[in-house]
Amino acid sequence: MILMASAVGAEQGSETSDPTSETELVILGGGAGRTSYGGDPTGGFSAAVVVGEDRYIVDFGRGWQERYYEAGLGNERAHTGFSGLEGLKAGFVTHLHSDHIIDLPRLLLFGSTEGLRKRTDPVVIVGPASRGDLPPLASNLEREERLVSPENPTPGIKSTVEQIFAAYASDLNDNIRDSGMPHPDTYIEVREIALPEGTPGPDVSVAPEMAPFEIYRDENISVSAILVDHAPMYPSYALRFETPDGVIVFSGDTNMNPNLVEIARDADILVLEVISTDWANNLFPEPRSSADIAKLHHLLESHTPVEEVGQVAAQANVGRLVLSHLAPATVPDEEWLAGVSGFEGEVLVGRPLLRLGLSEANNP
Repeated sequence: MILMASAVGAEQGSETSDPTSETELVILGGGAGRTSYGGDPTGGFSAAVVVGEDRYIVDFGRGWQERYYEAGLGNERAHTGFSGLEGLKAGFVTHLHSDHIIDLPRLLLFGSTEGLRKRTDPVVIVGPASRGDLPPLASNLEREERLVSPENPTPGIKSTVEQIFAAYASDLNDNIRDSGMPHPDTYIEVREIALPEGTPGPDVSVAPEMAPFEIYRDENISVSAILVDHAPMYPSYALRFETPDGVIVFSGDTNMNPNLVEIARDADILVLEVISTDWANNLFPEPRSSADIAKLHHLLESHTPVEEVGQVAAQANVGRLVLSHLAPATVPDEEWLAGVSGFEGEVLVGRPLLRLGLSEANNP
């Protein structure tokens, strides 16, 4: 196994891209969870797949847009404040936990100013549909708290975007009537992922075993999805990007399960979430309340411990493993790498501005 730490920031040497590759992975944020870790610069999970002049975003974690520009993915006029995102072709949301969409409103609200209105076709946002029911109450919780938005408690990506627009209607309508900006639905197209016919409904214990299915295709890439285990969040997807130079797979949030291995099969790069079990256990010292027990159960059962990530990569026969969605972001890279075993390929820690060209991934 080849281990490589990756520092935060291009100025610190995190850029490892092959400049001859037409297809590139760029990590825009690497942290996990509903927290800023006291201002840690790792940000929330987000990544870009770059194919020539086109950009595709996977998840919209905290700070993705700053890193997008810092990585040079905006156009040459981005510094004017009235340009920059023209090359963004599509965005993908693996699931609807807030740390994966907290900065999606930035795209929806700033997009017109930053060039999206200049595109000849809208940016496509692809994400989960509503689960169709409520997640179950954790068995160890003593009582149920009041629900948020009980009339629509598990909105899908379309409803989520519509509600963001509604929440910011004062700003958007002012921009339309005062500055002549278009309605955002002219430059944003939202698509919900339709599960294959016959797929079982929500099962909080195990995602049904299935084959990957296509959710997006254009002249550059095809993207397929598969359900993964991130109970009780459902649906939750891993995504596979087939590009002209090879394959990049994003695990989304998940534990180790057969669907994850299936969609990652023979990928050139697997971007895999990771959690420190020591950190999780230490968050909730004994004696634990019922809420502590419920949260600890979710952390340990719905994520991939660092001790298991090497097994996933080896079983899937991937070329390179990038650890990201780091829980917590504050664990040093050396500690993450020391916890990986059972995989003979190269392992990197996916902090912001890590870049990896696919031609490089195919020839490590």
